Amino acid sequence: MDLTPEEETILNGEEGESRQLLMEILVGIGTVFGAEKMVPIRSAQVSGASYKTIGEWGLEWLSGLHARATVPAVLNPVGMDRVRWKEMGIDPAFAEKQHEVLNAYERLGIRLECTCTPYYIHITEYGDHLAWSESSAVAYANSVIGARTNREGGPSALAAAIIGRTPCYGLHLVKNRQPELCFAVEGVPGDADESWFGALGYLAGKIAGNRIPLFTGIRPTRDQLKNLGAAMAATGATALYHVRDITPEARVFKFDTAGLETVPVTAGDVGNVYSREEPDAIAIGCPHCSEDELNRIADYLKDCRVKKPLYIFAAREIISRSARAVRVIERSGAGVYADTCMVVSPALEQYQSIMVSSGKALAYVPNMCGARSFIGTLKECLETACRG
Repeated sequence: MDLTPEEETILNGEEGESRQLLMEILVGIGTVFGAEKMVPIRSAQVSGASYKTIGEWGLEWLSGLHARATVPAVLNPVGMDRVRWKEMGIDPAFAEKQHEVLNAYERLGIRLECTCTPYYIHITEYGDHLAWSESSAVAYANSVIGARTNREGGPSALAAAIIGRTPCYGLHLVKNRQPELCFAVEGVPGDADESWFGALGYLAGKIAGNRIPLFTGIRPTRDQLKNLGAAMAATGATALYHVRDITPEARVFKFDTAGLETVPVTAGDVGNVYSREEPDAIAIGCPHCSEDELNRIADYLKDCRVKKPLYIFAAREIISRSARAVRVIERSGAGVYADTCMVVSPALEQYQSIMVSSGKALAYVPNMCGARSFIGTLKECLETACRG
C-alpha cells in the first residue's frame, strides 16, 4: 500500500502501541484486498458492542487499548437499555459486564449512541467515505444515501475510528458499485408496508448472496428501503443495492440491465414468507424505528391495551424526539427501549416464539434468541399484541 508519511509514522509505532496495532489491522486488511491507499473517513460505526456477542475476551481486548477516536463514531446496539435495563429483566451480572464494555468504548472516544440506524442522528451525505460495521446500516448508507463503506468487522471499524482512515478498496471504488443481477418485481400490493419489503429482502438476499442487485418494479419509501436492505444483508451478504429511479446511483448512472441475470419476483413469492402462529412476544424495531414508525405505532395503540409482551426499539435520540408518541405507546403497556434490540439482548431469550415486522429479525431471531420467528405486517403485530 502507498502510505502517507503520517500513516507511516503511525505504523512505525511513533504514536503509541495501540495506534500502531490498529494501523496494522487496517494495513493488513488493505493488503489482503489489494487496496492501493488509505482514504479519510467522515464517520465510523462500531459493532461488537453487546457483551452477549463479544464476551470476556472481547472486553479484555478493548480494555487493553489506549487511544482515542479521531472522527465521529458511534456504537451498534448493546445488550440492554443503558438506563432501563432492570425493566427489561436483565441479570445484574450481565448488566455489570455490559457497563464495562460501554466504559471501555467511551474511554476510546466512541459515542454511546448505541444504534443500528446512525443515519437518523448524524448527517451522512452522498459520496462520504465511512467505516460502518452493522450490516443494515452499511446497506442503507451505500444504497439509500450513496455514501461509500465496506461491511467492516468490529475491530476494523474501531481501528478506522481511531486512525481516521480505512483502506480504499471494494465499495469505496465507483467501479465496484455496478449491479450484478436484476430483480424484476411484479404486483406490489397497494398496502405494502415495511414488513413487505423486509420479506422481499429476505427472499432476495438468499439469491443475491454477495452480489449487487438492481430492483425494478418497486417504489419504496426510505423506511421501506431500510427494511429491504437489512433483510438482504441478513439472509445474504448484500452491502449495496440499487432501485431503478429511486436510489441515488440508479438515478445518476441509469444502469443498463442488458446482460444481467434477471430474477422475477411476484407478490405471491413475497407472501409465502409470511406465516401465522400465536407468539409469546412481539418485537418491532430491527433495524431501529424511525420517528415516523414510532408515530404510526402510537396512532394505532392510542386506544388499545397491550395484552402480550410488546418490545419496541429505537435510538435514544429518536425516542427523545418522539416523546409524545412514546408516551402514548407506553400508556398502552408496551415498552420502548433504547440502545439495544431483540437480536443482541438476552431479554428475549425467555420466549419460545416471537412475532416480528422485519425480514432481518426473521432471519436472526432463531439463532440469536433461540426462538421461532415469524413475520407479520406492522398492523398485524400490533393487533396481535392487543388481542392477547
